[in-house]
Amino acid sequence: MRGMTFTRMTQEQAKNLSIAEQHEWFRQQRSRRAVLKGGVVGAGSLLVGGALLGRPATAEASTLTKPAATPAFRPGFTPPNGSGVVPFGRHISYGADPTGHMNIAWQVAGPVANPFVRIGPSPYELGEQIPAELKNVSTPWADITDFLDSVPPAASLAQAPEEQYYAHAAAVGLEPGRTYFYVVGHQGFDPPFAGLAQGAISSFTTAPDWPVPFTFTAFGDQGTTYDAVATSNLILANSPAFHLHAGDVSYAENGGSGLLTDSYDPRAWDSYFVETAATAASVPWMISLGNHEMEAWYSPDGYGADVDRFDFPGNGPSVCPGTYYFTYGNVAVISLDPNDVSYEIPANFGYSGGSQTTWLGQTLSALRSDPKVDFIVVFFHHCAYCTCTTHSSEGGVRQFWTPLFDQYQVDLVINGHNHIYERTDPIRAGKPTTTAPIGSTIEPVTQGTTYVCAGGAGKSLYQFSAPDSYEGDIDNVASVSAYVNEAGGTEVPETVTWSQVRYTGYCLLVVQVTPPRFGGPTTLLVRGLNEGGTEIDRFTLARS
Repeated sequence: MRGMTFTRMTQEQAKNLSIAEQHEWFRQQRSRRAVLKGGVVGAGSLLVGGALLGRPATAEASTLTKPAATPAFRPGFTPPNGSGVVPFGRHISYGADPTGHMNIAWQVAGPVANPFVRIGPSPYELGEQIPAELKNVSTPWADITDFLDSVPPAASLAQAPEEQYYAHAAAVGLEPGRTYFYVVGHQGFDPPFAGLAQGAISSFTTAPDWPVPFTFTAFGDQGTTYDAVATSNLILANSPAFHLHAGDVSYAENGGSGLLTDSYDPRAWDSYFVETAATAASVPWMISLGNHEMEAWYSPDGYGADVDRFDFPGNGPSVCPGTYYFTYGNVAVISLDPNDVSYEIPANFGYSGGSQTTWLGQTLSALRSDPKVDFIVVFFHHCAYCTCTTHSSEGGVRQFWTPLFDQYQVDLVINGHNHIYERTDPIRAGKPTTTAPIGSTIEPVTQGTTYVCAGGAGKSLYQFSAPDSYEGDIDNVASVSAYVNEAGGTEVPETVTWSQVRYTGYCLLVVQVTPPRFGGPTTLLVRGLNEGGTEIDRFTLARS
């Protein structure tokens, strides 16, 4: 591939380029097309090689290239008054400090003027307008079809570039453990003063600044399906303080390989935000990035549109938007980006230059030394330990991260990627330390980390090589055949004894946190539910 010249890209050519290289090729092709349109004849083909498309050598050069924060309107253009544009797809998330910082985001169908949010202590006491930032995600369909020999199927459905607009506001200086109400609007659309308040008001509650009992939920691999609607509604039934999404969110990028030649339809994001708004408008959804969030059109590392659709806490490495942490009560939560260490899907392998793994070690060390933190929960997309026949286990995660999980006694790791439910026995140094059947109490300090794959949020379902074994239908097996994705795209077979619970179905993980009282233990009660809310797994993590 190195040293070849071409002006159109095939699937095979794309596979040999990182996302940063593909993006640079696409950017230069667009520039070349603009020159040709301007009447310059004889522009040469672009050289694709290490010198031209090599990964930036400095961290500063590899920071995200984002679309303009404020849409650039053509000269003389006046935005509409907005009275006919109704905000949709509200979704909230914590800032770096959940006790006093909440991010509020929503979508609008066009480039409205002066978006804002009003916040108050009750539905009848909403405050002044807090200005929001409007971000534009532009997908140049004409350019895509001009440059690719493998045209995404969705491209044939669009006759013009796709424009999407997302508004973002940060509510800071809030009081811990307090419920607030809010509405969103823009010039020409102000719900409290237009008789539109009913149905437009949402609420949220900040994190307390002391340990209290609470619940959080988690899943991965959602999409926009009937089953995804069911699992999203199941979140509300469990009244969580927050929800963790372990990646593969909308499946707008449907190939999953981070290739420009993959099928891509940005309009899937519109459907996704409508689907989740009933929950995400009032429950903070904390998003982790999966392989389907690598959208090479938008930035050197494929995350340029992700950071315009979602708000991330921003306290991780500067080049890794989906890497961050927050603390709620006595539980610290860390989100990681496994695309950085994935041998199975290497389009972004090593894009952080090792900074993410370094940050992980430093953050785990600080959190484990914090007397206010009892439990550490880590969530990310690719599975460290899984026996599903589709993706199985990621060797890069085992190589770079699980030794740190062992060293700093991480209690629970939540993954997606495999569209099933699976839970391991507690593991240390790659081996189970004990057998933990359904209903067991596990002590992470002495027994190690428990890994749960909850990738059945709604997109589709995969299979195991062994029979399902879950609450109400236990089928014990001595060992399970699986494989590990290793360097060079190789699948190394392994036979494991740590697969404790397997369920082929849609699912939601529910975690109930009980802080310590009177010198007693503190616990995480972890329950796996199927799509209908029936329990399929239950275990307890306990610390003294």
